[in-house]
Amino acid sequence: MIFSQKVSLVTGASQGIGEAIAEELGKEGATVILVDIQKDKLEQVAKRLSDQGIKALPYEADVTHFDQVCAVTEAVVKELGKIDHLVNNAGITRDSLLLRMKEEDWDLVLAVNLKGAFNFSRAVLKHMISARYGRIVNISSVVGLMGNFGQTNYAASKAGLIGFSKSLAREVAARGITVNCVAPGYIATPMTEKLPDEVKKAFLEIIPMKRFGLPVEVARAVKFLCSDDAAYITGQVINVNGGMYM
Repeated sequence: MIFSQKVSLVTGASQGIGEAIAEELGKEGATVILVDIQKDKLEQVAKRLSDQGIKALPYEADVTHFDQVCAVTEAVVKELGKIDHLVNNAGITRDSLLLRMKEEDWDLVLAVNLKGAFNFSRAVLKHMISARYGRIVNISSVVGLMGNFGQTNYAASKAGLIGFSKSLAREVAARGITVNCVAPGYIATPMTEKLPDEVKKAFLEIIPMKRFGLPVEVARAVKFLCSDDAAYITGQVINVNGGMYM
């Protein structure tokens, strides 16, 4: 197993892509730290993974609050000694046309999707720098590359993650730390399931592969970027979108 003795922290791990990432890394031997604001769902995921023989530890935290982020980070390092992989996956949507968008919906999406990655990266980095090793993978979106009607807040947050990742990659590359993005397209998750049928149909028409992606397909891209096979890859965006955006 390629991640034996590794510790992987995944935010937004209570469902969908985050859950799939945690499972994929755990199958490769990593101890997975599950972080989310939804405590009950987290514990269910941890039990499911534990039943598979994966060491999975749930931590309830709001990624928008730096004090909570620091508390989780320090607790993990105290118990396990390190954090090798950080996957900033936590994300939400609050869709609306810009002219109708509430300021609080703009602020919340940017806080969770972008500031959350800033908070956890800042908290974890000092430990990675000390170890002179680390992998940070930020989950962006095809929407951050091409935009989308009614999602100015979401697109801004996901595009911001790309710029954030490229800049941070330059700052920490000499310390043995890589920083990359995975940008999923339309992936069948509880979040995308809420979209109206006409929206799903419109998406399907512009995906050359004519199907929606699976969470595990995103998770495998994350697994690659966390592996030694990707040791010389940093500051990059890996698109997992079935050709939706090229």
